[in-house]
Amino acid sequence: MSDRHALYFAYGSNMDAARLRARVEHAELVGPARLPGYQLRCDKPGADGSAKANVVARDGHEVWGVLWRLRVAALSTLDRFEGGYRRVELTVERVGGGAALAASYRAERTTEERAVFDWYKALMIEGARAHGLPLPWVAALERIAARPDPERARRGLA
Repeated sequence: MSDRHALYFAYGSNMDAARLRARVEHAELVGPARLPGYQLRCDKPGADGSAKANVVARDGHEVWGVLWRLRVAALSTLDRFEGGYRRVELTVERVGGGAALAASYRAERTTEERAVFDWYKALMIEGARAHGLPLPWVAALERIAARPDPERARRGLA
């Protein structure tokens, strides 16, 4: 049923509109959203040797991200890009009020936090800025440890 839609909460590189739309067609921006009771960590091991963003339940914390409207069928496509994550449903709070149930992803396996690649961090920061996430959140993203990707051709594709 291609006319059915679902909400998707992005907190990592898929906050960047160009990146998400390169992965799934017809991603419609809903706006900023907050995930209370969770903490952002870079503890998901990537196949490329870097870390990727993840959310873990943690009282007293919150994660900001971007809420998108996708065709339900697009979630299966997104699942293929999100290897090492499992799709979950999380309750997020929309800016301006109201809770929403949204699909998102959590790491299947975690390690100690480590550095993300510089391009991955840049996608997160640009996505957060472009969608007006709070400045303290953008500053927190800027503090994430990053390192250069030895394979520059991979930029934006991993």
